[in-house]
Order: sequence, then C-alpha cells, then structure tokens
Amino acid sequence: MADETNGVALIVGAGAGLGGGLGRRFAAADMGVALASRNEANATRLAGEVAKVAGSTVRGYGCDATNAEDVTDLFDSVTNDLGEPDVVVYNASGFLMKSVLEIDPDELAEQWEVTCLGGFLIGREAARRMVEREAGGTIIFTGATACYKGSANFAGFAIGKFGLRALAQSMARELGPRGVHVALVNIDGEINGPHHAHEIEDRGVDAFLDTDAIAETYYALYRQHPTAWTHELDLRPAIEKW
Repeated sequence: MADETNGVALIVGAGAGLGGGLGRRFAAADMGVALASRNEANATRLAGEVAKVAGSTVRGYGCDATNAEDVTDLFDSVTNDLGEPDVVVYNASGFLMKSVLEIDPDELAEQWEVTCLGGFLIGREAARRMVEREAGGTIIFTGATACYKGSANFAGFAIGKFGLRALAQSMARELGPRGVHVALVNIDGEINGPHHAHEIEDRGVDAFLDTDAIAETYYALYRQHPTAWTHELDLRPAIEKW
C-alpha cells in the first residue's frame, strides 16, 4: 500500500550531485521521493542520505531508462510503494566529447539512448499515467547548452540533447491542454558536485551551480499555476560567460 504523502516525486538519473539536491528539496516539502539510477545500490544509498536530512519517505530504485520494460516496472514499483508520481524529473544523460572524425557509431548510439531515448521512455510512461488519472502532473527534463548549440567536438553530446529538447517541446504542446506541465531546464555551466569538487579551490565555489539552488527552481516549476507555466528556462552562475 502506498504511503500517505503530500505528493510523489520521481527523479531518474539520481546521483550525488543534482539528484541528491532534487531529492532533498522535494522531500523537504513532505513529498514521497523516489530516486532511480541504473545502479540500484547507489540509488538506495543516496535515498538513505537524503532521508536523514529531509525526514520524509525516500526510496531508491534501479532502472535502465533505455529499457521500456524496466521503465514500466519502475513506475509500478514507485506507485505501489509511494503512490503515482506527481512530478517526474529526467536527469540522466550521456556525454561524448570527441571529434566528429573519430566518433564510433556505437558510442554515438549509446549516448543518444541515455540522453534522448531514456527521456522519451520515462516521459511517455509518466505522461500516460498522468493523463489517464486526469490529475495532471509535471515532467521536467534536465537540458544543457548542447540543447541549443552544437559546439566543436561536442556533436555526440549535442545530438542527444537537441533530441531531448525537441521531445520536450512536442510533449509540452500536446500535453499542456491535458493538464501535464512539461518543462526543460538548460543547465548552462558545471554543477558543484563530486565530479568538480577538486576544481573549487582554484576556480571558486561561485563558478559552479549549487545543487540546492537548482533544485529550488525545479520545485518552483512543479508549483507553477497552470495559467502561467514555464516551458524552457536557463540556469547559470552569475559569472558564467554566455
């Protein structure tokens, strides 16, 4: 039986950086929180860490977002444990920085699957359930500058992110009138997390996006009134060049 909560948030692609920040913010609103990643052990460990500081029900799940059966199983498990998700965040992403002259088709396909196909499968499953229960909901995709600009040596990354943005636009236009808010957040900069911790001393903490600050914006998107929905927005440090 599902737990009693003030709504349910599902974050797919939950790591120690932004995923943890999102988990803390939604849990702070006394929502049930599901954190999913390909590695179930990592997701479970992160859920335990978030629960300690948030005091809400937080659970970890394993899911390969590029596998349709895995995605269905994830939503079924979350619904059984916590309730139907009211907000779903797709935060998973591939990354490929390499000359277009050297990209192997298999590695291009792999990063596209994680960045774009996974977003489609998660977004589709979330939308189906939100439309079916007629209660609406919010779907948020984590984007990047590569959604808008294919820089040199970033063709492999941009292909997936361009596709994710196209998906978000199409879903927003189709699903908005049916009560489902679809948004894309352009994270224009590097996030203050484990991958960049070693750079903070040289560059300064203000050069990186703060995970809790990002999460505050995601929560605000979820709370927007349907007469004033945001579809796309940019987040970047004040000192970032753009």
